[in-house]
Formats: sequence, C-alpha cells, structure tokens
Amino acid sequence: MGSWKEWTAKAIKRELQLAGNVWQREFFDHVLRSDESYSEKWNYVRENPVRAGLVPRPEDWKYHGSIHFIR
Repeated sequence: MGSWKEWTAKAIKRELQLAGNVWQREFFDHVLRSDESYSEKWNYVRENPVRAGLVPRPEDWKYHGSIHFIR
C-alpha cells in the first residue's frame, strides 16, 4: 500500500502541480462483506475530490475510474 501511495502521489502532484501531502499518513484494511458495503465505500471514495473542493461532481475528476461488479 505504501508503494502505491508513493507512486500515485508523485503522479498526482506532477499532473496538478501540487506541493505537500496527497494521502493520509495511515490507512486501515476493511473487509467488505456485502454488495451494500462495497457500494457504500466506493461512493465515499468517489466523493473525496468533491469534499476536497477539487471538482464540483465526482464525474469531473479526471481520475475517477469505475467499478464493475462481478457476481
């Protein structure tokens, strides 16, 4: 996780010409036990750029990605 955060932080800072921290210092694992929980967490992550004031809508975030549910 640490390597991924370092790699993505460098890319984000370079692309957006930012200084300082991109990610929180710590993280925790969370086992997703249901589709509802998974959807809830994905929606929370999608809203992060909006809460940070970077974009007005999640869809406007260049790096928003998508999730495909596999059953």
